[in-house]
Amino acid sequence: MRIWVKRILASLLAVGVLGLAGFLIFAPAIVEKGQNGVVAHEPYPVSQAARALHERLVIGDWHADSLLWNRDLLKRSNYGQVDFPRLKAGNVAVQVLTTVTKSPSGQNYDQNSAEAGDRITLLAMGQLWPFRTWNSLTERALYQSQKLHEFAERAEGTIRIIRTRRDLAAVLAARAVGQDLTGIVIGAEGGHALDRDQANLGRLFDAGFRLMGLQHFFDNALGGSLHGRSGAGLTEFGISVVHEMAERGMVIDLAHSSQAVAREVLEITDVPVIVSHTGIFSHCQTKRNFPDDLMAAIAARGGLIGIGYWADVTCDASPDGVAGAIRAAIALVGADHVALGSDFDGAVETAFDASELAALTDALLRAGVSEGDIVRVMGANMMAFLQSQLPE
Repeated sequence: MRIWVKRILASLLAVGVLGLAGFLIFAPAIVEKGQNGVVAHEPYPVSQAARALHERLVIGDWHADSLLWNRDLLKRSNYGQVDFPRLKAGNVAVQVLTTVTKSPSGQNYDQNSAEAGDRITLLAMGQLWPFRTWNSLTERALYQSQKLHEFAERAEGTIRIIRTRRDLAAVLAARAVGQDLTGIVIGAEGGHALDRDQANLGRLFDAGFRLMGLQHFFDNALGGSLHGRSGAGLTEFGISVVHEMAERGMVIDLAHSSQAVAREVLEITDVPVIVSHTGIFSHCQTKRNFPDDLMAAIAARGGLIGIGYWADVTCDASPDGVAGAIRAAIALVGADHVALGSDFDGAVETAFDASELAALTDALLRAGVSEGDIVRVMGANMMAFLQSQLPE
């Protein structure tokens, strides 16, 4: 009888292990497929003129969260919105990949508590991230950047992490002579990645980070979030971090910051800043978009407005809808201050993925945007900004 009991227990244990293994293998993909969907569609028609223009463009995107997910970004996937093969197919020269470290349960655009349960902790555990990431936001950011460095090492020279102006110039020069090369800028989605310790800004910088948003969906130690409870401006800690970022040549991103934080950053610094992934309020009236006067103030300081690809910021996620949001941005702040900020793989549904960007070029042409303005918006503005703001 004891032998049979042992066999039954062993069988149950084996089933449990197999079940756990299956969960760990398949659950992350199931979760992502429910978060980063692309609306089913027939191939978008792209005119010969648009195709020819698109192939000449130097394209840059200020925001994608692809490092958060458990995918090999060197392989083309049938889900999610970005990987390196799709960036190549879309002719993307420079992509900002951000590291997401905390996201509140019940996340919404209106109001979130900083004490709400954290969904990224569960994701980190489910994706078997190292134990050090389970209770440290800084380690989560560093781990995601480590994944990117490992992709670059395996990519045989086709990926270059951009840390300096010289790195950027090298990427653009190589692409100009036909070399297969994608430049990546590493960013952090929210200053909570510092774990309330400014010394961690140096750790992130040394790991290659050259951009950081100050907030995400909740108030943090640096100040108020656009989606938090306080509406507060910068804290003393936040002021100190902003100054150090400016000194280091790190791009300051105001996406998700409270209006008070954004206005105070403009007051205490003289460097241009960005709003990496957003829309124009007068075009799409949602809380996610800053008021027009604030966008104009950011642009007047030499800043850039990155237009996103999802309906909550454009009110229409189709290529024509995104083109309409870009036209509204050009009308408000001028073509020299508009860029792309997809928010690909950021738990948003889009109507196209990174491989289909020619459809956006086509939509802009059909919307009457000049070729010169398309060149600026699709990447030239971003390249000029990085060339002036990155460290020497």
